[in-house]
Amino acid sequence: MARGIKDKVAILGMGCSKFGERWDSGAEELMLEAYKECLKDAGIDQNQLQAAWFSTAIDEVHVGKSGIPLSMTLRLPNIPVTHVENMCASGTEAFRGACYAVASGAADFALALGVEKLKDTGYGGLPGGRGGPLQALWNANGTAPGNFAQLATAYMTAHGVSGEDLKKAIGHVSWKSHQNGAKNAKAHLQKAVEMDTILNAPMIASPLGLFDCCGVSDGAAAAIVTTPEIAKALGKHDIVSVKALQLSVSNGSESGHNSWDGSYFHTTRIASKKAYEEAGIKNPRDEVSMFEVHDCFSVTELVTMEDLHISETGKGWKDVLDGFYDADGKIPCQIDGGLKCFGHPIGASGLRMLYEMYLQIQGKAGPRQLKDPRIGMTHNLGGAPRENIASVAIVGRYE
Repeated sequence: MARGIKDKVAILGMGCSKFGERWDSGAEELMLEAYKECLKDAGIDQNQLQAAWFSTAIDEVHVGKSGIPLSMTLRLPNIPVTHVENMCASGTEAFRGACYAVASGAADFALALGVEKLKDTGYGGLPGGRGGPLQALWNANGTAPGNFAQLATAYMTAHGVSGEDLKKAIGHVSWKSHQNGAKNAKAHLQKAVEMDTILNAPMIASPLGLFDCCGVSDGAAAAIVTTPEIAKALGKHDIVSVKALQLSVSNGSESGHNSWDGSYFHTTRIASKKAYEEAGIKNPRDEVSMFEVHDCFSVTELVTMEDLHISETGKGWKDVLDGFYDADGKIPCQIDGGLKCFGHPIGASGLRMLYEMYLQIQGKAGPRQLKDPRIGMTHNLGGAPRENIASVAIVGRYE
């Protein structure tokens, strides 16, 4: 039987660049910015690294193909470098590869680094034309805001939620993220926004307004992982270990027939359930201390909290309005500001989420530090509601 990855891997060090419109930097400079912080935090020499995983999603517009850009930029010691892409889950995919290398005994020290440089591509959003041969069949006129606006209307229909109530709830999601992001010097957007401004912003794809949509950004993040035993031998305290890593990928059932009503993420429900089993978590609403989830749109976060089995199905909007996921709520979500305030440099986002969990568990998150967090969970969603990749990671104190 599969034994899982719980407590077999420790995060030795992490680093994260400043996210934003980094006109002054190329992808290589962003990679170095994150890597230098990560290597210093790990406290090892880079010649001790034995393998690396490198994540980008749209490499054609910045670093190029293969693992060579990472090896050359960091002057790695001719070690294996695996270049991975799995849409918006790319950063977590790099972390997963590095963790599995350590857990299997193939490497004592492995690096995961993700980067994306998108602001100077000439596109206001993500570069287009990447849908593959089935694009014309399944997504001829689709846009990201349009796809997730359909999620919102399907959710309202399935659960009898009024347009006014949902608008207030997703507005609160955005308000919360901006309150948190204002305390984070590495976030792209660092300004709190009033609810009236959010609710009265220009409409992008009804009911999603301007503040319900995350932006495009430049950024990089990195992690070095090892075994808990090696981490302790190196004198590390407050060790953060990996409790679970799970990935679920659509097989066409959502888009192929009407067994799926469009109001939830089928893959997230599967990945999260498996992750809780792997981590030994029986009641996530009571056991998980904090979340970083894929808030590409505010409604995505709301629905995701139900699919992660935290809020009751159809009742997540009530938990949001009750402040359950606020910084001072029962389980803070997006305590660093989320995609809403960091933007979404695709290859880096999953590692950026883990960076915040790592800081929080070690008590190093500064003005946004939570009280005694023990377990953190991250979630990425790549694609559209009807066809996607859901990736989840659970990390926590090693005891």
